[in-house]
Amino acid sequence: MASTASAGESGWLVFASMTDLPPNHHAHYRQFSGVFGYLAGFTMIIGRGRDARLVAEIANMDASEHVLDIGCGPGTAARLAAGRGARVTGVDPAEPMLRIARLLTRLARPAGDIDWVRASAERLTLLDDSVTLCWSLASVHHWPDLTAGLSEVQRVLRPGGSFIALEKRTQPGATGNASHGWTPDQADAFAEMLTDQGFTSAEVSNHDLGRRRVVVVAGHTS
Repeated sequence: MASTASAGESGWLVFASMTDLPPNHHAHYRQFSGVFGYLAGFTMIIGRGRDARLVAEIANMDASEHVLDIGCGPGTAARLAAGRGARVTGVDPAEPMLRIARLLTRLARPAGDIDWVRASAERLTLLDDSVTLCWSLASVHHWPDLTAGLSEVQRVLRPGGSFIALEKRTQPGATGNASHGWTPDQADAFAEMLTDQGFTSAEVSNHDLGRRRVVVVAGHTS
């Protein structure tokens, strides 16, 4: 079924579809704060290395990059990029996530530098044209305002930069933890958003990482 889109008063993207939800369908999810935030952060450490390696491979990332990791959580992908020599900025709105990320980074001691910043996708604190590669792993479905978030991504990306979003593949009608991710329609809708927002191209690809099935949307600027 075809979908049309409009911006709601809250800034959420609202899709007129009877079969699917918008790509940020968990924008209302409770903040990862307090004890819950620490518990969630430590559970995210396990099994996310494959996600990080996949986006680094898709991006053809090298040591010359300045990587922005939006919704970095406990920092697995940020540390992988820094371990390959890249300069990294990890951004997350939840302080427990950043504290775990800092702790694990002190233990890992990656080769590249990492700056940890408490901020949201919609209000990045980086300078214009300051990063060459931006990614967000299992995070975009939580962004409160996709339009504002993508505008910020475009602002901080240098010409020729890339933005990669990875989410768990889900099925329409899934509930609970199984719903945290994107259906095929949600991934396609997000790719369409990228081109509507001025990205020159956007591709959707599906990947099986062992038992974890993910979908990746990669957008590029000129």
